[in-house]
Amino acid sequence: MSKCVAIIPARGGSKRIPRKNIKDFFGKPLIAYSIETALKSKLFDKVIVSTDDEEIARIAKKYGAEVPFMRPKELSDDFTGVGAAVGHALKWLKENGQDYDFYCLIYATAPLMQTKYLIEGFEQLKNSDASKALSVTSMPFPIQRTFKITPNNRCEMFWPKNFPKRSQDLEDAYQDAGQFCWKNIHKESKDITFGSDTIPIILPRHLVQDIDTPEDWKRTEYMYEAIQRSENEYREI
Repeated sequence: MSKCVAIIPARGGSKRIPRKNIKDFFGKPLIAYSIETALKSKLFDKVIVSTDDEEIARIAKKYGAEVPFMRPKELSDDFTGVGAAVGHALKWLKENGQDYDFYCLIYATAPLMQTKYLIEGFEQLKNSDASKALSVTSMPFPIQRTFKITPNNRCEMFWPKNFPKRSQDLEDAYQDAGQFCWKNIHKESKDITFGSDTIPIILPRHLVQDIDTPEDWKRTEYMYEAIQRSENEYREI
């Protein structure tokens, strides 16, 4: 049987939304939703939170995660990506005699994440020759018709030839949903994450929202409330 570990990076120094990872979201710290979804999936031998912050560590443990180490400060600044945090966690686990077949990077800011997509990602990855399975969602508009704003405050298309084309005639595009990424530890990646070694796990757009700004936070609250209301109405039928 495959051994799996979930790794949830959660540093304490969020700037745009202070203390974002443990900010109250409908009665629970935001990170609690990621921890609880991971545990509910029953996929993982361990759910680990990688943090440099004692308060985050305490809250993570309260909701069922393990915090077997504190992340070094040099891996917790604004310029350190999640890849470095995951690499540090995997190195620590290996040095302490804990070997795994798969890991899943889960973001601490994903209260809309659902277990069925975590499970789908694992099932598709383990039954394939890919190295990763990534949560993605479709773009809400054709990227081929996007434009930038120039220094003199005018519009300029990236691809002007696409201006006369109908939206339905343009190819669909996708983006990282910012919820999870599975990795087969025994298979070397031969491409970037958004490349040929990665299986896309497509999520509906109403379950996807980055939380980087106060506006994002408010939008996520609206989405979460709508989902909960819809689920409650379904149960009552």
